[in-house]
Amino acid sequence: MRVLVVGGSGFLGTELVRRASAAGWATAATYCSSRPGGDAPGVSWHRLDLRAPTQLDDLLAELTPDAIINATSGQSDWAVTADGSVRVAMAAARHGRRLVHVSSDAVFSGSRTSYDESCPPDPVTPYGAAKAAAETAVRLLTPAAAIARTSLIIGHGGSAHERMVHELAAGAREGVLFTDVVRCPVHVEDLAAALLELALSDGSGMFHLAGPDALSRHGLGVLIARRDGLDASRLPAGRGEGTSMARDIRLDGRATQARLGTRLRGAREFLQLP
Repeated sequence: MRVLVVGGSGFLGTELVRRASAAGWATAATYCSSRPGGDAPGVSWHRLDLRAPTQLDDLLAELTPDAIINATSGQSDWAVTADGSVRVAMAAARHGRRLVHVSSDAVFSGSRTSYDESCPPDPVTPYGAAKAAAETAVRLLTPAAAIARTSLIIGHGGSAHERMVHELAAGAREGVLFTDVVRCPVHVEDLAAALLELALSDGSGMFHLAGPDALSRHGLGVLIARRDGLDASRLPAGRGEGTSMARDIRLDGRATQARLGTRLRGAREFLQLP
């Protein structure tokens, strides 16, 4: 199996590269600004700017991957998150490659709380709008692709939310953890395994890859603090009411879970004390 991980230098991309390489896949990965250190066996790194029109075509012609996993994250940068994903889908279609596109629960407004795979996007933030536009392009350009919406991604301390919890507990940064912002966190290892399973399959359409536990940002922070031996009482709590952050968005992934062999654990399970 030959796979290309677009955005391989990111938090999720790093785990995808690690797992694909460990499985013996011929793994290629891209970065934009700085090449990751280390030399994992079987991994080739390539600089790619998704804003450049022809770079990806040249790379696909050189590598001829069986599958492409687009795990890049340009946040609210439309040129990367939306237009860049369009370029990936167009290139995958031209070269006849399997595409797995990683999307986000940010495509939803939170007006209905629970969202299954059939729910249409209704974004209210620039990032959500860019992700929703990318989904539309992927569905039109590559109907056989798998689109995987996910939620807050947690690992073994390396995620942005985990770093924030440590900094807040240490008094090293200002801010609060919202009690009215609810998501369904997923472990990066589970998410990467599910995405690689999709890359090997011929499954198409929408998939929801999130854990079964709905937690507020503060509730999640408390679990992380307890796991890591921090004083959870030092975590400041607040409400995001009146901001675009104040949303309760719960991805219902029961239909997806029934189609996959990979089990997605809930945060209460994967954040248990060792």
